[in-house]
Amino acid sequence: MSPARWAKGSRIMAAFIHPTSIMSTSRPLRWGILGAARIAGSALIPALRATRSEIVAVGCRDEARGAAYAKTHGIANVTSYEGLIERDDVDAIYNALPNHGHAPWSIRAMHAGKHVLCEKPLALNADEVAQMKAASEATGKLVMEAFMYRFHPQIDRLREVLASGRLGPLKWMRGSFTYSLRDMGDCRWDPKLGGGALYDLGCYPLSIMRLVTQAEPKVMSVVSRLTDPSLYEGGSVDHAAHAVLGFETASGRVLGHLDSSFSLPFFCHFEALCEDGILRLPIPFASKGVQTELHIGDEVERFAICDPYAMMVEHFEAAARGECALRFGMDDSLNQAIAMDALLAGAHAHPVA
Repeated sequence: MSPARWAKGSRIMAAFIHPTSIMSTSRPLRWGILGAARIAGSALIPALRATRSEIVAVGCRDEARGAAYAKTHGIANVTSYEGLIERDDVDAIYNALPNHGHAPWSIRAMHAGKHVLCEKPLALNADEVAQMKAASEATGKLVMEAFMYRFHPQIDRLREVLASGRLGPLKWMRGSFTYSLRDMGDCRWDPKLGGGALYDLGCYPLSIMRLVTQAEPKVMSVVSRLTDPSLYEGGSVDHAAHAVLGFETASGRVLGHLDSSFSLPFFCHFEALCEDGILRLPIPFASKGVQTELHIGDEVERFAICDPYAMMVEHFEAAARGECALRFGMDDSLNQAIAMDALLAGAHAHPVA
């Protein structure tokens, strides 16, 4: 159904596009939270409760920290990582561990009979993703990379407009995600834990470029800034990177410019430059609970405030119950990891002062 529009000035059009309901009549899953992470507390726990899912327990290495986290978020049970994945009253795990814990603990959870919604990046490299895919196939349990931005209605609308040809063929893309991470004790600075701005932030513009082109990139160039190797054992991580990607599509090559950084102010943006106009999303990756807009040339479409995390959870639960197929499965995550491996290799090969 096309959105209703009304005039707002001589050349600006506006539309409010409402998301579908997140309430399901099917039985929600029973969840365990793996890791006492901020992202779980701020995003996934509220999303699970919005979909009326039961949060059974949190798994944490530090008993005191886990108890404090459970009290803060109203979770009845606290256990170890091992204890969580072995519980008979847990159907699905949300893996919120640092990046190095994504593959091993997700694989163990699947072999323990649990579906897994895992934070991005799904793993540290393509080999680990391939192991997760094999575990999913062997156990029949789902695993999905938690790129929640893909479930916001603005993304489907962006793809719809591009596919319509209304603005002509796509030629260029620009995607940026940056913020200032000043806490040098944060795990995202630690190379042994899978730190770095490309893993944490650059994965988003990479993902959306792959999504809108339905093509896999060739990494044409990467420049980066790396941390002082004396900061942590294990070497350096990228704290800023710029990459140029090439995507071969049916209408020709599309160039993508990608930026990610821990050392710049907050900036979250995506543009698709077509032959006859520009599509722009001012807030593509941080869209929870805020007013979002899609700029289509001189027109503006506005979207009702929503929670894409809750929409992601609803979809994942429906797939786990066998009601639908995952929109984004392991083949997508494997191709994402292959591209990320190439970006990281370039970042470490071409640092700048």
